[in-house]
Amino acid sequence: MTESTSLRTRVMDETKTAMKAGQKERVAVLRMIGAKIKDADIAGRAQGKEGLSEDEIISALRGMVKSRQDSVRLYREGGRDELAAKEESEIAVIREFLPPEMDDAALEAAVKAAIAEAGATSMKDMGKVMGALKAKFGANLDLGRANGLVKAALSAG
Repeated sequence: MTESTSLRTRVMDETKTAMKAGQKERVAVLRMIGAKIKDADIAGRAQGKEGLSEDEIISALRGMVKSRQDSVRLYREGGRDELAAKEESEIAVIREFLPPEMDDAALEAAVKAAIAEAGATSMKDMGKVMGALKAKFGANLDLGRANGLVKAALSAG
């Protein structure tokens, strides 16, 4: 994706392409993504925002992935592999629109650096550390993964 191509535009373009190619399942997921963006835009307008930023859209997409990952786990536990597979295919489509995630080593290094920068010594400093990470990495950071690493580091230290 080029920086000038917005996620909204990419979702619309991909939806049109998938429709022309007769990819019904992909079209359904892309429409879900579009609907999520529209719903978030409407909610934002109620708060006086004009529209979602790219970072806010990425955050919404990460939320979609997380909810589907939770569903996959529950479906697997319940022996419903066909439903889990459907959720996993939706996750794959959603991830096409997310920036690449940091690998574990890079994330651990970023967390250690943020803890040092914030002078964090206990769980009371968790908010400072998460704020520093969010400010530095924005939407490129999976806050769920970072949260677990920060908790582990602060409770061990």
